[in-house]
Amino acid sequence: MSSRIRNKRVASSALGLAGILLFLLTWEAVSRLGLVEERFLPPASTVLVAFFGSLGDPDFYQAVSETMLAWTIGLVLSIVAAVTLGLIIGSSSFLNKATYSTIEFLRPIPSVALIPLAVLLFGFKIESSLLLIIYASFWQVLLQVLYGVADVDPVANDTAKSYGLGPLARARYVVWPTVLPYLMTGIRLASAVALILAITAELIIVSRGLGYQIRLSQSGGSIPEMYALILATGMIGVIINLVMRVIEKKLLSWHSSIRRETVA
Repeated sequence: MSSRIRNKRVASSALGLAGILLFLLTWEAVSRLGLVEERFLPPASTVLVAFFGSLGDPDFYQAVSETMLAWTIGLVLSIVAAVTLGLIIGSSSFLNKATYSTIEFLRPIPSVALIPLAVLLFGFKIESSLLLIIYASFWQVLLQVLYGVADVDPVANDTAKSYGLGPLARARYVVWPTVLPYLMTGIRLASAVALILAITAELIIVSRGLGYQIRLSQSGGSIPEMYALILATGMIGVIINLVMRVIEKKLLSWHSSIRRETVA
């Protein structure tokens, strides 16, 4: 790695840390100066103390594990379903046209609108969370897969046919390399959406996880602890995004977009 690239990364990290510090200082000032009452918005320092205190609480890790379990199962199921259907639909002009209006009708429906249905079907269980997570994440991945299949170079596809490659071989050597960058983008978006819906479901439906603990803290008047848990969900989201970007760079190290990002 050249010194220029290293210096750019260090500078970028420094700016990111400066932005976080500025946010925390602004938060502290807003509360300390009385712009917002402390009982509604405790100072950042108080929330940070509560956050680091929760790191020694086994119940905190139990809540995190419950949330991440729902997140993982829902995300994996949505990816499998979306990739399978996306490749099948995208590879057929007839299916593409036949399902277009249905997809455009179902996709904008907010997942939270399915909460009554989830409770009716599964009650106050993890299955209710999974229904919301899968529904919201599925569209993020499906659309990207469809875009990827549509972007396959027809000349490359015809050339593969002329060389005698069958449907499976063309899917592996022609379609998949084109779809993969789109798929990784869809997974990265879906991972964030899945976390949002996991927390939302726990806030409203399921009696477990970080969302449930946030609700308990709020109803019990433990406002600093509530903000500490909210802060924890944000940090989990950042970690998930960083992990997804690392995986994306590893899998797409051959792709021009990643090479340009490395050189820039």
